[in-house]
Amino acid sequence: MSRRISALILLGALLFCAACTNKKVNNPLANVGSKQPDKVLFDRAMDAMKHNRFDVARMTLQTLINTYPDSEFIARAKLAVGDSWYAEGGTAALAQAEIEYKDFETFFPNMPEAAEAQLKIANIHYQEMEKPDRDYTHAKRAEDEYRALILQYPDSKLVPEAKQRLMEVQEVLGEREFEIGRFYFLRQSYPAAIARLASLVERYPLYSGADEALYTLGQSYEGEVTILRSKPFNETQKAQAIEAYTRRAADAYSKILTRYPVMNRAEDAKKRLEALHRPVPTPTQAAIAQNKAEEDSRHTTGMVTHVIRGFQKHPDVARASKVGEPPLVDPKGMSATDVPKIAAQAMMNPGAGGGEKSISIEIPKEGSAPPPPNAPAPRSDSAPAAVNEAGGAPPPAAPPSDSNELKPNVPPDANELKVDTANESGQAVPPPAQVNEIQSGSAAQASDGSSSSSTTTSGKGSTSKKKKKKGLGKLNPF
Repeated sequence: MSRRISALILLGALLFCAACTNKKVNNPLANVGSKQPDKVLFDRAMDAMKHNRFDVARMTLQTLINTYPDSEFIARAKLAVGDSWYAEGGTAALAQAEIEYKDFETFFPNMPEAAEAQLKIANIHYQEMEKPDRDYTHAKRAEDEYRALILQYPDSKLVPEAKQRLMEVQEVLGEREFEIGRFYFLRQSYPAAIARLASLVERYPLYSGADEALYTLGQSYEGEVTILRSKPFNETQKAQAIEAYTRRAADAYSKILTRYPVMNRAEDAKKRLEALHRPVPTPTQAAIAQNKAEEDSRHTTGMVTHVIRGFQKHPDVARASKVGEPPLVDPKGMSATDVPKIAAQAMMNPGAGGGEKSISIEIPKEGSAPPPPNAPAPRSDSAPAAVNEAGGAPPPAAPPSDSNELKPNVPPDANELKVDTANESGQAVPPPAQVNEIQSGSAAQASDGSSSSSTTTSGKGSTSKKKKKKGLGKLNPF
């Protein structure tokens, strides 16, 4: 009896120890119970990251990845390696974190955490972004990465945050473009100023100084008009070019009233349109409400904050809009070389108003005779062929005759007067016989015949020639 009780106690103790050893730990990421060692390694790495021991966390995570390549924690482990570099901070650590996040997107593009990795890549460049008057490399990279997140993962819950950060980045880039355009405007480099300001208002419509940029753009066009008036051009062509620039300036002023009617430059734009004798547009209620919502969402920094911002690397993004949709694609824009083309095209084609030059194409009428086959190409210096009443081309005129011109062999004419140059009797000399092969039997006859014919035909030949021909006849062995 006592042995049975002791055996039961021992069995209960063994079951209790087994229960303690096989205790399952809840996985907060995978939401499954696990007792495998890969979960232990992952938990140790997370604990090390909480205590800022990033080197230990990365070594533990790398051990998990190399030892258990089929583990359910592989994806989270690779993302956690990037998080460790991201949390460590510093230029070198953030660059390494970007590499790890890119690798995660490459290997696990369909996981929900891929959007998180893309957002952290964009945030890396957002943190490194500098003020508008300094290097804009990180600002441009941040814009590209936020756009990539919005376009690649449109259903992600991180899209609103990405859009807001994108508007802040575009505020910085817009401020940079405006300062450059204003710099050229103050130095009367109007083509460069127009190129910068026109591209600015197309790329960043939510920029807080869009009305000032449009007003400066109109002033730049008017500056081009002032310079053009002093040029020694034809008065008619000069008037056409001035009209093209004035129309561009009026368009810039009109856009202030139709798109940004509640901003500071609205009244100034109205006065300029009246001075140019152009119609003043009336803004719609929807445009007024939209622009008012954008202006109400902006914040202004106090004097103390402004002074502190002067000692910081990161720019002030308080003026960025909190409403609206940021543009995701850059328009074509304008270059400085396009500005003189406006005046040139207006001079060449006044009806187009500075647009593209029209091209006329002449189509042959029906019934016109097609060119004959294998006809030579017409020369550029030849006169155009006239057209007769029947609609076809007239026959070609006969070329002038020249007595010294070489003519090809033609059949003889019966009425042509022939001159005999062979003998004095007027009889034509027959052509010589053409022999293609020497015949052994008829060679002697041919030689005798030739000698006899020569003696009979040459009536006034010398005696020496006769003797020579007779001597040649005697020497013939045949």
